[in-house]
Amino acid sequence: MTSDAHDDNLAPPSPEEVGSAYDRFGPLYDLTLGTSAIHVGRWSAAGPADGAGPPPTTLGELSDQAMDRQTDYYAAALAPRAGDHVLDIGSGTGGPAVRLAERTGARVTGITVSETQVARSRESAAAAALSDRVSFVLADALELPYEDASFDAAWAIDSFSHIADRLRGLRQAWRVLPRGGRLLMTEFTRRGDPSHAQLETFRQVWTSPPPLPLAEGLRLAYEAGFELVRLEDQTHDVVMNGEVMTVLYRDRHDAVLERYGPETTAALDAAIPVFRTFVRDHLGYYLYLLRKP
Repeated sequence: MTSDAHDDNLAPPSPEEVGSAYDRFGPLYDLTLGTSAIHVGRWSAAGPADGAGPPPTTLGELSDQAMDRQTDYYAAALAPRAGDHVLDIGSGTGGPAVRLAERTGARVTGITVSETQVARSRESAAAAALSDRVSFVLADALELPYEDASFDAAWAIDSFSHIADRLRGLRQAWRVLPRGGRLLMTEFTRRGDPSHAQLETFRQVWTSPPPLPLAEGLRLAYEAGFELVRLEDQTHDVVMNGEVMTVLYRDRHDAVLERYGPETTAALDAAIPVFRTFVRDHLGYYLYLLRKP
């Protein structure tokens, strides 16, 4: 039986479940992914982030640098102008929104379903003296609390992977953009035929429904009313991220155990190797740059 036949057995997470997972496991992502952002890093090329500050001497510092490099890459691709208002859909811990505002002069509003992320993000904006241009609110991407055409541009970095109703989320993003407004989003895709156990583990570790095939994701973007400006395969970066997360989890296992206790840590010990093989063998990763005609 193929994995497609198993997918109906995996209930998609609700927005409340996603928010609760980030509230609970934010420290775990800090330990295994880095602290500058919660998204896939750019491991494949040098960039502006590489020259900022002292060179990394730990894998955690290297991961932060890779995520900052990826944020800069996305900022250049979206290319908002100074004074533009950008919506950050699924803004995580706020690092990308702050970095986008610093580098482009744009205003940024970030939304997340995690209360702890809102608080941490506001602290980051205040520390960067950007609270006047960067704000964060608790809100659901499926019910954006904004008027039509409220923003000049939007991005959604690694956040649509949590949304079961992709079409509804895309239509909400389309609604709050003006004609000609652009949405940059990243999307996890499915390669090959992963096992049911691998898909269940992906849901457990990433609080996400099974990833869609690339063609289905593109179809939904067109159905929502967008046109495709650019499509870029970054699967090599997500595979590298899976390797780094695995190594950092092992290296910081004592800290995980202290934070989450033996029962949860034992469950993670079982899940991480399966997650690693799923990412390596079956997870794709793409940049979509979309435009509202």
